[in-house]
Amino acid sequence: MKYYIIAGETSGDLHGANLIKALKNEDPNAEFKIVGGDRMQQEAGQDALIHTSQMAFMGFVEVIKNLGAIRKNLQAVKKDILDYHPDTVILIDFPGFNLKIASFAKQQKIKTCYYISPKIWAWNQGRVHKIKKIVDHMFCILPFEVDFYKRFGMKVDYVGNPLLDAISNYTFNPDFRTGNGLTEAPIIALLPGSRKMEIEQILPNMIELYYAFPKHQLVIAGAPNFERSYYQNYIGDMEIPVVFDQTYDLLKNAEAAVVTSGTATLETGILKVPQVVVYKANAISVWIARKLVKVKFIALVNLINNYLSVIELIQEDCNPGKIRDEIGKILTEKEHKDDILENYDVLAEKLGSPGASEKTAKLIFSYLTAV
Repeated sequence: MKYYIIAGETSGDLHGANLIKALKNEDPNAEFKIVGGDRMQQEAGQDALIHTSQMAFMGFVEVIKNLGAIRKNLQAVKKDILDYHPDTVILIDFPGFNLKIASFAKQQKIKTCYYISPKIWAWNQGRVHKIKKIVDHMFCILPFEVDFYKRFGMKVDYVGNPLLDAISNYTFNPDFRTGNGLTEAPIIALLPGSRKMEIEQILPNMIELYYAFPKHQLVIAGAPNFERSYYQNYIGDMEIPVVFDQTYDLLKNAEAAVVTSGTATLETGILKVPQVVVYKANAISVWIARKLVKVKFIALVNLINNYLSVIELIQEDCNPGKIRDEIGKILTEKEHKDDILENYDVLAEKLGSPGASEKTAKLIFSYLTAV
């Protein structure tokens, strides 16, 4: 079978790579073309038509500013799909772009598979009617999504969460500290996200912890699409190391973490590291989002558990003082820390077992080969 796989962000690139690996095991004749990042390129053994670093624009204002680049990317992918004519187009999250591609693929009578559902349950739920028309098979990774789609008469497959696969397959480095020149002082992990617009708004607030907890060492999880020098612009003279492609090792060694809202909040929860979730963006984008978004929380841990399991500091609350106070509670109040860890136990029970990539690959292959 010929598979065309599209991921537009760093997290999608990770899941795309694991899905490619699983599809190769399931289908010995599998061929691929990809839009993705470094991990997908490595697993597929080829360069992506477009790299994720040229795709991810976050926020209403930022999307408007980059409409020209987005249109150019859409045109390039559509032409590539026509030239390749795959048996299926597999779309990974990234709905603003991927739903347009799904509509195009449907017009070309190419089967569409959507892995990691768009978060339409959060806002603009009416899009589900369009999805029913243009997506042949939807594979969900969050338990509550099954009931959401069922309300609209749409059958979907729940495959479990691929982050469980990524973490269970990861080989932790016992020499992480010495290999990165870290001391034995307890670590506070800083995960500022992978988008420039997020980092600009959030990292300066995170690194103020350097002065509040002198007996701890701050360590930044660097995104692969940035150089160390980029982070140095924010760090200045502070001694804050940046580690790349070692986020799981960093979290495994951390006593606490400050995490930008996104996939990383769930990874931190699975690895059972007490965290404070933060988010700050363009004021206009956030104002619009607050008018449209229909969910009570932004952190995936809280959304899945359906109650406040970890603290969220959003926009004006994302400031050095409040971050300091919440991290201080984790480090000094045992009862507070234990509550978070108990909430992570609830999360683990809801997520289930690893195997999402393999389940999805089996289902895709069976749907494509069914008579």
